[in-house]
Amino acid sequence: MTTYTRLGYYRHDVNKTKWEVADRYRDLRQVGTGAYGIVCSALDRFTGSKVAIKKLQRPFQSELFAKRAYRELRLLKHMKHDNVIGLLDVFTPDLSLDMFQDFYLVMPFMGTDLGKLMKMEKLSEERIQYLVYQILRGLKYIHAAGIIHRVRCLSFSAATRCWIGGILDFGLARQADSEMTGYVVTRWYRAPEVILNWMHYTKTVDIWSVGCIMAEMLMGRPLFKGNDHLDQLTEIMKITGTPTQEFISKLQSQDARNYIQKLPRLKKKDLQSIMPNINPQAISALEAMLLLDPDSRVTAAEGLALPYFTEFRDPEEETEAPPYDHSPDNAEQSVEQWKKLVHKEILTFKPPLVVAETKETAL
Repeated sequence: MTTYTRLGYYRHDVNKTKWEVADRYRDLRQVGTGAYGIVCSALDRFTGSKVAIKKLQRPFQSELFAKRAYRELRLLKHMKHDNVIGLLDVFTPDLSLDMFQDFYLVMPFMGTDLGKLMKMEKLSEERIQYLVYQILRGLKYIHAAGIIHRVRCLSFSAATRCWIGGILDFGLARQADSEMTGYVVTRWYRAPEVILNWMHYTKTVDIWSVGCIMAEMLMGRPLFKGNDHLDQLTEIMKITGTPTQEFISKLQSQDARNYIQKLPRLKKKDLQSIMPNINPQAISALEAMLLLDPDSRVTAAEGLALPYFTEFRDPEEETEAPPYDHSPDNAEQSVEQWKKLVHKEILTFKPPLVVAETKETAL
């Protein structure tokens, strides 16, 4: 049932959830839901393009939720890159700060994902080169801002808006030096340092995940398919070998050091022997990404320069995001203070100059 509210807005129930959205967005259809929000696809009547609209679940129910909402909004406003989902619009139906309770994030709609694509057909090598190049290009951009994306699994729904055309769900991004638990990333794509919370994560935590995704595209199946955390680590070490003493000494957790030192010694396997029919340049790229020691992995910028991606490379297009100021996100504020900051961010939002049809990576 649709009810018109104040000028320019209407109310519509989406699976028993009340949405009050700007009149330009029609044909709301739920495409995803999670702990922090619901996502609908919609038609933007101004541009004729399909968009994704995210309504955060009670964003001001606690200081933690309010801080998360503020952070997600700021990060989305900061990003302006072809391979990173940015913000097309943000609005609230509430007339004043006193009434402010809900707001909606409008982003390009991504109609497909790699998981679906891989189930439909075997990807050609040219496509794999191009797609991984685009992923690395997006990561170079966001890593320059000091943001770790925490690349997740291949089977992203349209709601989570990932690899095809963009690489981001900033509700899950973290600044580069913050502690993160390992439960968000699908296990098969988690970097080894995430599995046992070995150390502070660096930007190369994302590179490991890209290597796992690339290997799956080449092989048609996951490279590391563990049944639980420790089994995942075992599957990884069957290929990478057990860590060197030098690497073990870097681990911040004594429990992790003790666990690793008790493992049977395993030698590193040659990836070419596991994937005998794969282009040696692809193997070299995987070898550079899938290293146990995060400090030894290539960065996104270094990955772009690998020979495997030469055919698609355009260094002038490999841009970097401007620095992102994390200090407001890390402040301790009351719910009311966070709400005031979010409201200000909404009021100061400037939409893209040209809102074109959603860009999807050519498949």
